[in-house]
Amino acid sequence: MPRYTYGGQALIEGVLMRGRDAIAVALRHPDGRIVWATERLDSGFHGSRWSRLPLLRGLVVLYETLVVGTRWLVRSAGVAASEEGVELGKGSVALMLGLTLLAGIGIFFLFPLLVASATAGNIDNGLAQHAVEGGIRVGIFLGYLVVISRLPDIRRVFQYHGAEHMTIHALEAGDPLVPDAIRKYPTAHPRCGTEFLVVVIALSIFAFALVGKQSPAVMIGSRILLIPVIAAVGYEILKLGARHRGNPVVRAIMWPGILVQKITTRQPSLDMIEVAIVSMEQALKADGEALPVGSGTLPRDVMRLPGTARVGVAAGAPEAEVAAPVSIDPPLPGA
Repeated sequence: MPRYTYGGQALIEGVLMRGRDAIAVALRHPDGRIVWATERLDSGFHGSRWSRLPLLRGLVVLYETLVVGTRWLVRSAGVAASEEGVELGKGSVALMLGLTLLAGIGIFFLFPLLVASATAGNIDNGLAQHAVEGGIRVGIFLGYLVVISRLPDIRRVFQYHGAEHMTIHALEAGDPLVPDAIRKYPTAHPRCGTEFLVVVIALSIFAFALVGKQSPAVMIGSRILLIPVIAAVGYEILKLGARHRGNPVVRAIMWPGILVQKITTRQPSLDMIEVAIVSMEQALKADGEALPVGSGTLPRDVMRLPGTARVGVAAGAPEAEVAAPVSIDPPLPGA
């Protein structure tokens, strides 16, 4: 079994897997083929000494995941629409991420503060306002997930999310990467990004309560400035929780994150599991890792990307017959 802990994220009709030094993406093409591409993790932050330090490493992973994840979401949507030439430039990715982050901060951090101040701001006990603010934040988060989970396209993404987790479980257990071995595993995983968000929300309630009842400017500023701190601490808690999940106390503390994954993951179909398998296998190969015995049986094609030609790859073909991994700037790690 690889010594590095692999992670990933679901895409439109596909899965992105992140390894030690590269990511791999596999998508189900509209014509039924599984197409794949790999990308080196050379964004400028990856592999540096300070990027391995506690707290800082979480921010690096979050940054890289947001950049690469956004770019591959757009590409996967283009492949699903049979528009394989769809590509976003650096400026477009930055603009999309910027607008998304602004909307997220406004909806999940500032709006709850505004409502809590208007409804409970006159109560002498400051804890009441923080309780209202935290409750609104939790309600928005869960309500958003429940609403989008009812959309057919999002439901399919959540199925791919489940396939990603099941495949990682199989790898960590040392099983061959084949559908029959993977189908027995749960769709929830302790290192999931959903669980990270649950931890971040819980930490935000605690952190903002410590700030206390201040002037409006201080309270708004604290909600913005503490976000990277909360994210960095949340990443460390998630890693610690995943490492000690056998401890009943840790398992109980992290249980809400598993419960929320009942919304963000769904049982995948066989063809979705196959896509997740190819993504994981290509991530292992890109890192120079050996595949588990019995793996590597699924056919796949190299993905056509802007400036590249499609090259067919037969299942089990030696690496010399595979097109060189696609390196696209800026690269980044999966989740």
